[in-house]
Amino acid sequence: MGRHYGLDWLRIAAFALLILYHIGMVFAPWDWVINTPHRHPALIAPMAALTPWRLALLFAVSGFASWHLFAKSGDARRFLRARNLRLLVPLMFGMVALVPVEMWVRVLESGYPHGYAHFWLRDYWRTGDFWGRQFPSWEHLWFVAYLWAYTLLLAGALMLWRRAVAAGIARIADWLAVERRILWAPVLAFMTVKLALMFVVREEHGLFSDWMGHAQYLPMFLFGFALGAAPHLWPALRRVWPMALLLSAAAGAVVVTVEIAYPGETVAPHIVMAGDRAARMAMGWAMTIALFTLADRWWNRDHRWRRTLAEAVFPVYLLHQPAIVLIAWYSLPLMLDPWVEFALLLTGTMVSGAAFYLIGRELPWLRPLIGLGPRIARRRSQGALQPA
Repeated sequence: MGRHYGLDWLRIAAFALLILYHIGMVFAPWDWVINTPHRHPALIAPMAALTPWRLALLFAVSGFASWHLFAKSGDARRFLRARNLRLLVPLMFGMVALVPVEMWVRVLESGYPHGYAHFWLRDYWRTGDFWGRQFPSWEHLWFVAYLWAYTLLLAGALMLWRRAVAAGIARIADWLAVERRILWAPVLAFMTVKLALMFVVREEHGLFSDWMGHAQYLPMFLFGFALGAAPHLWPALRRVWPMALLLSAAAGAVVVTVEIAYPGETVAPHIVMAGDRAARMAMGWAMTIALFTLADRWWNRDHRWRRTLAEAVFPVYLLHQPAIVLIAWYSLPLMLDPWVEFALLLTGTMVSGAAFYLIGRELPWLRPLIGLGPRIARRRSQGALQPA
């Protein structure tokens, strides 16, 4: 298969939705990096309906792009080197230049008395607890860290057992392509693993502790990779997508109901919690099937803006959360109308992200730091895929 424009558009839309979600978290009833004093319970339902699938979808799209990058490189080592440049380098840059902004605001909320320059030079590089916050932290860049770790595991497997991996993908794809297995078999597997882990390990972000997250995100990443390697799975997705959409709606109703009934830090009974987690797994998989099919059937066409947006989305993602946090920190004391505050956050985030990309793409030394390839190589290769 050549470039799949539909998944480009899906990736662009998924990251745009992520930015809106994080702006919404400023106003939502849940604790976030920074919150307005005026919480809006009306946000609970739409944001709870987004939570089960928004990140699972991003990992699946990233896995699909990884297959094409691997096929283009022709070698697992070259593939890994390319992904190190597109993921590990921006992660390190973000930890040095972007995450400190968020961490500074976090300690300011606890009473930290110094400015940003003092914080970055003296206090950001510590480890352990500081003003009630744990250092170091990669904040929103945990997605990049997880994606790089999954890529490392995949590349290692391809280096050692390339033929076995290819044969395994082919066997699993052939089995899933029969009837409706691609819908119900992964749903049952995700539910089983989630319920087996939920009362054994804690739900927390951490590359070496987030087993609940890895149990969903790693298989989603591998699914995307397998879909690229086994395009005969697309007819199976098209066959089940209406049922997947119905399942997603039903599972989403369960998630929203539980979130409204047990808001905030309220602990639900174990049986309710188990039902909620099972519904989240079902929705994550079903929505991914539905949206992949949507992208394949109706969005798989090029546009003059597609290439620019596809390239811009990763740099904008890198910057968006520090921008939201910093704008909110300086604007919340003004006690603006919530709609004015939202417009300010959205406009400020998009303008700063666009400037970050437009300036960064023109500077050869900055391009790799924000996840962009060499400009000459990008011009020569019309089919070059984007970093995440």
